[in-house]
Amino acid sequence: MIFSLSTMAQGRLIKGKVSDASGLGLPGVTVQVKGTSTGTITDIDGNFKINLNSGVLKFSYIGYKAQEITISDQTMLNIVLLEETRNLNEIVIVGYGTQKKKDLTTAVSVVSEKDLRDRPIVSAAQALQGKAAGVQVSSPSGKPGQALSVRVRGATSVLAGNEPLYVVDGVPTMDVDGLNPNDISSMSVLKDASSSAIYGARAANGVVIITTKRGESNTPLVSFNTYFGVSKLRKTIDVLGTKDYRTLREELDPGNWDPKWTGYTDWSNEVFGTGFDQSYQLSASGGSDKMKYFIAGGYFSEEGIVKPAKFDRYSLRINLDNELKPWLKIGTNLNVSSIKTKDTPDNLSSGRGGVIMSALNTPPFLGIYKKDGSGWFEPNPFQPSWENPVAYMEGPDQEATDYKILGSFQAEAKLMKDLVLKSRIGIELDNHQWDYYLDPFRTTYGRLQHGLGRSDKSNDNSWIWENTLDYVKKSGKNNFTGLIGSSIQKFRYSDTYVEGSNLPEETYVRSLWAANTVTGGTSLQEWSIASFFGRGTYDYDNKYYLTVSLREDGSSKLAHHWGFMPSFSTGWRISSESFMKDLSFIDDLKIRGGWGRNGNQEGIPNYTQWGLASFNRYTPNPQDPLTGPGSSQYTYGNPDLKWETTDQTNIGIDFTTLDSRVTLNVDMYWKKTSDVLMNVQLPNYLPITTIQTNVGTIENKGIEFNLNTINIDKDLKWRTDFNMSFNRNKVVGLKFTDVYYFGRVYSNNSDVAIVKVGLPLGSFYGYISEGVDPETGDLIYKDVNNNGIFDTGDRTVIGEAQPDFIFGFTNTFTYKRFDLNIFFQGSYGNDIYNATRIDLEGMFDSKNQSTAVLRRWTPDNTITDIPRSGNMDNVRNSSRFVEDGSYVRLKSLTLSYLILDDKQLKGFKKMSVYMTGQNLLTFTKYSGFDPEVNAYGNSATEMGIDYGTYPQARTLILGLNVEF
Repeated sequence: MIFSLSTMAQGRLIKGKVSDASGLGLPGVTVQVKGTSTGTITDIDGNFKINLNSGVLKFSYIGYKAQEITISDQTMLNIVLLEETRNLNEIVIVGYGTQKKKDLTTAVSVVSEKDLRDRPIVSAAQALQGKAAGVQVSSPSGKPGQALSVRVRGATSVLAGNEPLYVVDGVPTMDVDGLNPNDISSMSVLKDASSSAIYGARAANGVVIITTKRGESNTPLVSFNTYFGVSKLRKTIDVLGTKDYRTLREELDPGNWDPKWTGYTDWSNEVFGTGFDQSYQLSASGGSDKMKYFIAGGYFSEEGIVKPAKFDRYSLRINLDNELKPWLKIGTNLNVSSIKTKDTPDNLSSGRGGVIMSALNTPPFLGIYKKDGSGWFEPNPFQPSWENPVAYMEGPDQEATDYKILGSFQAEAKLMKDLVLKSRIGIELDNHQWDYYLDPFRTTYGRLQHGLGRSDKSNDNSWIWENTLDYVKKSGKNNFTGLIGSSIQKFRYSDTYVEGSNLPEETYVRSLWAANTVTGGTSLQEWSIASFFGRGTYDYDNKYYLTVSLREDGSSKLAHHWGFMPSFSTGWRISSESFMKDLSFIDDLKIRGGWGRNGNQEGIPNYTQWGLASFNRYTPNPQDPLTGPGSSQYTYGNPDLKWETTDQTNIGIDFTTLDSRVTLNVDMYWKKTSDVLMNVQLPNYLPITTIQTNVGTIENKGIEFNLNTINIDKDLKWRTDFNMSFNRNKVVGLKFTDVYYFGRVYSNNSDVAIVKVGLPLGSFYGYISEGVDPETGDLIYKDVNNNGIFDTGDRTVIGEAQPDFIFGFTNTFTYKRFDLNIFFQGSYGNDIYNATRIDLEGMFDSKNQSTAVLRRWTPDNTITDIPRSGNMDNVRNSSRFVEDGSYVRLKSLTLSYLILDDKQLKGFKKMSVYMTGQNLLTFTKYSGFDPEVNAYGNSATEMGIDYGTYPQARTLILGLNVEF
């Protein structure tokens, strides 16, 4: 904006100074006569002069709340501008440091403590779902304690890991199960390579920096939070009753029906019950200027809707901060947890122990127990080895226990005014034990084995030592920061597994050493990584920004140990330019861009660079005391193994308007991963037919939107947070082998997932079904290769599990003492391969079927979409089983009421109650239990396949929060 000197010369001279809350003068503050183009700017000390007789002066400055002063007879003004806390001046945790949100030049999403408040969250990953643009969080299974799948800007690898790196209070980890979400203060998701490259070889899939709560000086606080919830199955799948099942069996196997089979058991009712959640959390924090503390303890329990699935977590956190000298600070972060887990087998057929499939497929006339008083579960007369679902649930007695410690000790020494040395030592320990016992009586498999016991014990531990030197310098309008550092980390894992059968008949004797037949094994693995890194930032007048980072990593996992990962980013605050001053409705407008490179060592086997051998044991020869095990090679080593390397370019726009009531962030990115690891197929005449090597290239590109608005800010407050992400994933290069197949479906023994150039990961491969032939009752498969016959060449791409876009939509209403939070989350354009329907509509053996087969083809019913019974060709992997997996879900709805505050009852800061509904509504065309599932867990290639997967439940929770 250009001010007219003649205009400014009119009126009474008014002088003044603009400063911040600490009294420091603010240079460059715009002082403008409201409604005109008349104005000036404060000097380097915050002083200003302007001529004005009357009117309104508006003082505005990036990152501070604008202030208006009505001028009457004043000649001297002292203006104090307060920082804008709603958005721009939020402190964001980034790699090895912090930045103000307004100064970011990279793509970082933040989930704050207020986003977690009054939400019954089980895990840190759950808190990200629908809250961060570009971050896809899904629940492969609804089982208690099941790990979530987290993808930051798409999948980049086939064999190596695709989950992000978590950094908890400075300690990197891939496991946050032991972390209590109630202890979290903030979560920063580093999405682009220019923000995450400072973590180098472990950051190709993004980085989630988790900061836990700390005490505040002279602010003592005791908090108690508790809730109790009840869960039920969201929907059911109808199966045949005894009469219709008998009709189908007579059709498949005439004359093999016992007239005594007239009973009926509703297996879904026996399997799907009521789940319960309960949580109790107590914390105390506070301290003095010299010493601060945060201590928290918690217990969380979740019982699933299908027994015996259960997850129990006890946690204890101690965070201490001490100022020993004005120049020396030390701190401790310690998290100790105990987790007990009971499992319910899912993602398996009814013949292999899958409880969910067994609930749908077990013949309806069977009872739970035999009626002869033996206590045996009633066996399946058609397939004696197929137990009924209650036998799968109650037969084995099994439990896993994990004792975890994650902690660090850090020291910070101020060597001089602008130079700080930091050192941190971190540890992560996990002691795991799993025990399994199957008695020799009640189940068919238990009787065959004469009892079965299994035990697995493992220990993994890692330590890390990091040192950084931070430099901060401000000179006029020039701001510099510098960081150099080093890191070394070592990991060790050991495991012992023992299995025994032929156990004593006395069920109280469960020792594996009492078994007549015992087998087992042990393993030991180690890896280490050393790193050197640096970062420099520069900004001029909070207007022009530049950030550069470098990291060199050396990993023991790879033959080529070392990798160099650079990055840079720039930013331009356009709204600070003089030509933007007339656009007073724009609070902030900044464009930013960057490029960076990351590596990926997660998920890579530790010794792939070497050929590995297995041992074959022989019966000792009494006449030859040197008789021992033989060995044979089972993998080829690869001395040329390299990093998977991801290069990413990001361009973003940050826009804030209407006094920070509207904030829009838009990011566009292009991400290319080279040297993707694959198991390349070798000729069959070789003793080993695969070798792991770098052969692939995967591309992800997309656009993200994040919109935050304050719609009403009066007695009624209404805030909206909306984010939407579009990502396009594609395999753009493969060497040596053109096609890779994944996702073997048990019932038809065929792979349904394909990895091929030009296709996204998660592509489904099979035949195109063109309906039922009215004459034969069999499916008609499209002749894709036009050779006039039906053959394997007719297989093609039949679906994609990758969504077109994902979104999260949150509305928060506050009125007096009431708060209402409504959170929708969804996915659009993704397909699901419903392999469950193969066993429910295949009609090829004795399994019970869904009611859909009531409309199957018969000579009297020739126009239908369900083929005839008894033909395995009708259950090939085909488009028949591909369904639209799009959904919109009311993920949570929370209504809270503030009962008491410090104005009503002395000693209480707050007491509130809340009610939360989770998964209350799901809008989807998918016919299965749940559209948010994957039978193959977190796999990037076998996505969106449903095969008897444990569904998510609908939950109602009542909670209480107290602070005093």
